[in-house]
Amino acid sequence: MAKLHHRSNNFTLTAPPSTRGASVLLSIRFDTKVLRLSGALSAFFCLISAFSFAQLREYPLGTTALATPGNGFKTARTQALALPFFDDFSLTVNGLPDPTLWQTGGGVVVNNTLAINQPSVNVATLDGLGRNRVPYDFANELSKGRVDTLTSQGIDLSALSAPDSVYLSFFWQARGLGELPDREDSLQLEFRTATGAWQVIWKQVGQVLSNQFTQVLIPVKATVYFHANFQFRFQAFGRQSGAFDTWHLDYIYLNKSRRATDRFYKDVAVRRQPTSYLRRYTAMPLKHYLRNPAAETTDSLRTDIVNLFNNNNFTTLRLSVREVTTGQTLQQYTQPVSENIGVGASQVKSVKPTPLTAFAGPRAVIRYTFDLLTTDDQNPSIPGVNLKRNDTLSGQTVLDTYFAYDDGTAEYAADVNQRLGRVAVRFIGTQPDVVSAVRMHVVQYRKNLTGQNFTIQILADENGKPGRTLGQQGYTVNYSAEPNGFVELALKNPVAVRDTFYVAWIQLSEDALPVGLDKNTNFGKEIFYNLGSEWIPNTTLQGSFMVRAVTGGQANTVVTGTETEPTAGDVTVFPNPTRGPIEWNDDRFRRLEIMNIAGQTVRQLDIRGQRGTDLSDLPAGIYVLKLADDWRSYRKRVVITH
Repeated sequence: MAKLHHRSNNFTLTAPPSTRGASVLLSIRFDTKVLRLSGALSAFFCLISAFSFAQLREYPLGTTALATPGNGFKTARTQALALPFFDDFSLTVNGLPDPTLWQTGGGVVVNNTLAINQPSVNVATLDGLGRNRVPYDFANELSKGRVDTLTSQGIDLSALSAPDSVYLSFFWQARGLGELPDREDSLQLEFRTATGAWQVIWKQVGQVLSNQFTQVLIPVKATVYFHANFQFRFQAFGRQSGAFDTWHLDYIYLNKSRRATDRFYKDVAVRRQPTSYLRRYTAMPLKHYLRNPAAETTDSLRTDIVNLFNNNNFTTLRLSVREVTTGQTLQQYTQPVSENIGVGASQVKSVKPTPLTAFAGPRAVIRYTFDLLTTDDQNPSIPGVNLKRNDTLSGQTVLDTYFAYDDGTAEYAADVNQRLGRVAVRFIGTQPDVVSAVRMHVVQYRKNLTGQNFTIQILADENGKPGRTLGQQGYTVNYSAEPNGFVELALKNPVAVRDTFYVAWIQLSEDALPVGLDKNTNFGKEIFYNLGSEWIPNTTLQGSFMVRAVTGGQANTVVTGTETEPTAGDVTVFPNPTRGPIEWNDDRFRRLEIMNIAGQTVRQLDIRGQRGTDLSDLPAGIYVLKLADDWRSYRKRVVITH
């Protein structure tokens, strides 16, 4: 599909992830590998029509391993494996494939957030990000070639031959919650011969969009594969400049005595990450929660299960909920009657949680665990493998001092590609409070923005939209050293807020400020953007910004950066933004006071009879200009750029 970015009203319109393309800031351009002559014009105009009103753009990030090779792993094998070879990735906890089964360094990340309807908890994801999640080619955005590789350790097949009926099976999916591979992108399976040569056995091209996983069975027949150090590998080909062209793999199984119809496994598995314990957030301040625990606790904790067998199965669900810091058990639930699940079917499992009605400590951590009671370990389909390994899944909700909508992982990033563009996230508390800091996950995408200026604002609510500025402060971009980590932006002057407030950020340069977007939670209705003078509710982004509001502390009596706007048309200050020279349309003012974003006076001038001055010696940033005479006073916010 076409990759289009159209400049309209000074912002970038970006086609959705399935049409991913290069950033285009002038006119319209497209990647020649994508837009075909056949039907190209109709596709082009359909895209322009569909996205001509989009104001926020998003782009895929892939996911991030939680550890580097050598941390938290068992020692890799030094001798060839014996059959069966099986991995559903459900035992992986650090994000990297188990080196006792897989070679390290292939760029593949194990996760449970980027796929849709996976066969069991956790999948292996391949994309254009290499080891340590750095693009294979950061210099050329359009470069294509080999990207991630998942390579097995050596497997001893020397005692076998074609009559032993050796098959390799696996499930695959393109895109999921990532980016759809184009038709010329591919995922292929290769076998290693006795001479060390790799031969392509199976290949899947892109542009195949499905929310289901597809199973493939490949026979191992040729004599050249039956040796003491057989290996297989999955090799992805696509764009090398980022988390593009996403493929997912799961339930990889190699064994003898199999058949081409061997597509079912006596396994009922959990797969989807449990939902939040809270109704309106994924985390919130404990004191806000305890004001009305029943109203803030969700109606149902949910996950889903899938039956991979060709017979109906009966399962019993258990749920345990406990507070981690004290060990207090809040709830123990066991499904009273076993429930039948059909062949190849999935079921949503939900349980109403018990609220935490009282808590003496400053912080509570609620951990909830779904556990299936199955017979997966009896007469197993895969010899020697206990398939109860994928019957348990846990979630966690923190009640501390901050509000959050995200689950802690960013699958995408989003921004407004316009200087002075603003984005805001709404937070609704249960009582007045003080905002003392903002936690933000800024994503390094295409360009290192370290040291670049931006502004955080705390805004009041005005009829369901962001209103007047309660406080604001300037910061420079810093990236967290932790995967999916947050940088805490402390407010020098904490801001008192009522029950509803907004955290907004202002991009001060032409370089877009990409903020992490969690696609597994969808609180898009809490997002607003402003490209001029009007706040507009988001209707395009699906997901939640990784921006958190930290509360607590003592509010400063000075409200910083508050704007008192004059009657429309009374006073005009221009140009805005400016490189320094500034003018106003009234020569009756006597005094000019210039304040920084912390509310501190940086300059006072006598301007009697003047209509302008030069501020080019001031550092770049946001300032409040107070123009006054003996009977009136007006404030105007201006931005100085250099």
